[in-house]
Amino acid sequence: MENKSRTTYRRVGDYLIPDLILPPEEANITLGKWGMLYKDYLEKHKKVHFNSLLMQGKLYQHCAEVENQAREMFDTLIEQMKVCDDVTERLKEENQLEWVCRMGSIEQRAREVVYNELIHT
Repeated sequence: MENKSRTTYRRVGDYLIPDLILPPEEANITLGKWGMLYKDYLEKHKKVHFNSLLMQGKLYQHCAEVENQAREMFDTLIEQMKVCDDVTERLKEENQLEWVCRMGSIEQRAREVVYNELIHT
């Protein structure tokens, strides 16, 4: 099976730079917070993996999968921590300030777990 795609180049000074175009399925993917954080982490700390995914046209798909996993993990952790810390709707009704403080703490802890388990790995 012959690959008929040809790579075109543009000259920048003395260098020829390939004109890379995202495949159509990659171009339609929009990344959220977690996906962008993961993409930035790969680009800065896992350059070989980042470039490999980019050249294969799979970078955005991979980041979108991590985005979905991170969102699910974050939501699950929030619910589990609310139960463990006894943060209920009743507390919200009786003492809003306490509820807000506890929820802020829970969200920060959940973010740290997601960062450490999914984003920065």
